[in-house]
Amino acid sequence: MRIGKASPMRGSKPLQMPRTRNPLSLVLYRGLSGAVEPLLPRWLKHREKAGKEDASRLGERIGIASKTRPEGPLVWLHGASVGEAISLLPLIDAIQKPGINVMLTSGTLTSAEIATKRLPPGAFHQFVPLDGPRSAKRFIDHWRPDLVLFAESEIWPNLICEAARPGVTLGLVNGRMSASSFRTWSRAPGMIASLLGRFDLCLAQSEADADRYRKLGASHAVCAGNLKFDVATPPAVEADLAELSRRIEGRPVFIAASTHPGEDEIVLSAHRMVAQAHPRLLTIIAPRHPARGKAIAALARLAGLETAQRSAKEPIGPATAIYIADTIGELGLIYRLGNLAFLGGSFVAHGGQNPI
Repeated sequence: MRIGKASPMRGSKPLQMPRTRNPLSLVLYRGLSGAVEPLLPRWLKHREKAGKEDASRLGERIGIASKTRPEGPLVWLHGASVGEAISLLPLIDAIQKPGINVMLTSGTLTSAEIATKRLPPGAFHQFVPLDGPRSAKRFIDHWRPDLVLFAESEIWPNLICEAARPGVTLGLVNGRMSASSFRTWSRAPGMIASLLGRFDLCLAQSEADADRYRKLGASHAVCAGNLKFDVATPPAVEADLAELSRRIEGRPVFIAASTHPGEDEIVLSAHRMVAQAHPRLLTIIAPRHPARGKAIAALARLAGLETAQRSAKEPIGPATAIYIADTIGELGLIYRLGNLAFLGGSFVAHGGQNPI
């Protein structure tokens, strides 16, 4: 099977004519991003020290692959972080067939770890390169994808320009364009129209999203619904579920999931108030970034609350008031334990994690 020029998807837009000249705004972006690109390794080292990059895979972030390209057609799917990467899993299951290779890219450590656990056999993960022109070219030259699918709002000019090569089908799936992003892109109409014009396929989450894409230059954009509704229930290891359920049997359980800095103090304060009427209350805090687990445990103990930390393999005892679920890929387990859940990002300027 050949994915690309012979694929039925190639007929989805009348853009097989030669590309027009890039608008000045896009030329300037590519020039400026190329000028600062030599500084990226130093910036990546700084992020590595902050625990935000994988030291063994830093090369991937500048387009240096850590794997050999497999023989045969290659489908490349990209989602920025955890939610976007997980939303692509049903699509990966539908695409993957014998002889078709599937690569998923993302940009965060958490998404990489979850992808490693949940990708089907035969599919693999790479970190997406930062959007420098040489990094993007290096990445595309190595992987030579036949079909490229970007998820949600991932519009990276250099990657899009390099990926949109003859014979390659380029698509945007689960597309999201907020009102604020629409206003921002409207200030560079030539640039966004040039980028969206390279896509063979533009599937938006809602009619409002599709309308914004059409106004920005994706005349073929259509509403296809939200892929996140098709994602399977988050998994849970049955043995872990049975063990934790046994330890908390009969206790009311409140879950604060995907919390951000500044929210944990509010959750701890709420626990202390509610525990006056429900002294057996157990509050489980699952931080958005598990590396914050130790700091949250310190906050809880400072507040005089008996605390156990999952990453330290500390068990829940009868007196445990706060359980810090600072592990990756276990929200499916944690949600199964609770009676009531609070979704983080709601008390800070983040805007709230996606409830889907």
